[in-house]
Amino acid sequence: MDLPVSSWHQAVFFRKSRRSFLPGRPVAEDQFERLEFLSRAFRPFPEARFEIVREPPDHVLRGVIGSYGRISGAPAFAVMIGTSSSPAAAAFVGYTGEGLILEATALGLGTCWVSGMFRRSEVEKRVVLSGFERVFAVTPLGLGERDFSFKEKLYVRAAGSKKRKVLDEMTQGTSPLPWQKKALEAARAAPSAGNRQPWRFALTPGSITVRWDSGRNGVRYPKSLDCGIAMLHLELGARASGVAGSWEFLDPPAVARFDATG
Repeated sequence: MDLPVSSWHQAVFFRKSRRSFLPGRPVAEDQFERLEFLSRAFRPFPEARFEIVREPPDHVLRGVIGSYGRISGAPAFAVMIGTSSSPAAAAFVGYTGEGLILEATALGLGTCWVSGMFRRSEVEKRVVLSGFERVFAVTPLGLGERDFSFKEKLYVRAAGSKKRKVLDEMTQGTSPLPWQKKALEAARAAPSAGNRQPWRFALTPGSITVRWDSGRNGVRYPKSLDCGIAMLHLELGARASGVAGSWEFLDPPAVARFDATG
């Protein structure tokens, strides 16, 4: 399917992680149908997909009782799945899963990437995995409370979610062209585990390379998954500027290069 650039690019800057949802407010049937259609139609990489689960994630998400990080009230959730035998699996999952996140945002639903604190055995009871597939992350789905709850505000403060690195700290190479500035601003807005923002960008006049910062990629919270999320944001920013392109995946710590084609 073609990227819905207008609605998803707008959602990039509107999206906020939500952990408190309105109890007793189910996801509407037409919203479920749209997300389930997307799960079939949005498969940019054969190695990554997501499934919608129409039940509360209470048995799936774990957290300390009373913790500010606990998620509550969500009527449904989605599961992000990738083929673990692929070296780029986490990036594929990040890119694909963020498509779900942005579509849910455009539909008025709240979401929150959860890539570590979930019960894998409980998730696997609710989805069918094949071959070398494994679950990389989940997200609750539902209507967020109108105002951020006290625990959500605490989580934002603890995670430093309002603290975004300036682009100069993340970018090297040639001076960015106008389309690259728009692409990088969209990538800068991407969510990441603990708001660590591990992506770094290298520019040439016709390309942007995404890599993770120094250190190991990690297994529980892979940096390449965060970079995959940023990749979709980056492409949406480029396309919103009228510049199409394609991705070439690279060896670590590089992740992929977006080559402009128009």
